[in-house]
Amino acid sequence: MPGTRVPRPSKTTRQQFVLAAMQLFAEKGYGATSIADILQVTRAKAGSLYHLFRTKQDLLLAVLALYRDGIGPMLLEPAWKGVDDPIERIFALLDAYRRRLVDTDFFYGCPIGSLALELHEPDPPVRALLATNFTGWTRAIERCLRAAGARVAATVSHRELASFVLTTMEGAVMQARTHRAIATFDAAVAGLRDYFARLGYAVPRPAPRRRRRTLAPSRQGAVR
Repeated sequence: MPGTRVPRPSKTTRQQFVLAAMQLFAEKGYGATSIADILQVTRAKAGSLYHLFRTKQDLLLAVLALYRDGIGPMLLEPAWKGVDDPIERIFALLDAYRRRLVDTDFFYGCPIGSLALELHEPDPPVRALLATNFTGWTRAIERCLRAAGARVAATVSHRELASFVLTTMEGAVMQARTHRAIATFDAAVAGLRDYFARLGYAVPRPAPRRRRRTLAPSRQGAVR
């Protein structure tokens, strides 16, 4: 009816739009996801969505902001639960990507990397948020490297090494998804661990426990 005002959506509705878009962008890609797809997932009216987001790009910006702000609770904290060693935290984070690849039959990789590859020439605001997400990831790695202290030579650049870790992860994810094989991911991570060992970052691992040999009954009585 003319003059009827559309009810203002609640914050929960906005969050539902962003979460639905986050899921669809990760599964289908940004270009292949339509507004109709998002409305179908949220079971919302188009007017409610357009009241909050003028364009699909505005929704993309909200998704990237959520990734940026949620890097701790959504990614780092689950991966690092129960892991205290700062270097092992780096490899625990890589293992989190490995689990996602295996659990989704290589369907899910790194959502930020996928978006960055898909959007060849993103608009400046999108490019800036993509870069911010990558920067947040590498800074988390840098903090781990600094926490390792004197276990590595002071000449090693933490920032450059953190960027190299990101490059290894993104390349490993891309190859694993392409080949539908986790061996390519494991080979990249093994190479990275070897590189860390050569820099002095190696974490001593406990030697495997030897099984205690049990003598046969016929021989036990002869032992003195």
